[in-house]
Amino acid sequence: MMDMKKLGHQTMEFYKTAFDNAYDALMLYQEQMQRLGSMYWGQMVNLPEEAKKDLTEWMTVYKKNCVELKKMVDDNFKGLETSLA
Repeated sequence: MMDMKKLGHQTMEFYKTAFDNAYDALMLYQEQMQRLGSMYWGQMVNLPEEAKKDLTEWMTVYKKNCVELKKMVDDNFKGLETSLA
């Protein structure tokens, strides 16, 4: 029978890997949409520059918050790993 600590550690590693892969895929998608959006907004002559600036700022803040979320989740996984050790 498998040791419960080892099983808990393997389960935690599975969830961490699943989260990392999903996060990386979502960030790749977000970067592509940001590029497309920037090209689209850049070609809109009737969109005020203030709106373009606000959209760019919004994307920057969104990406910053995603990075903070990733750090928070990684820190929590580290804490869980420490408690399972």
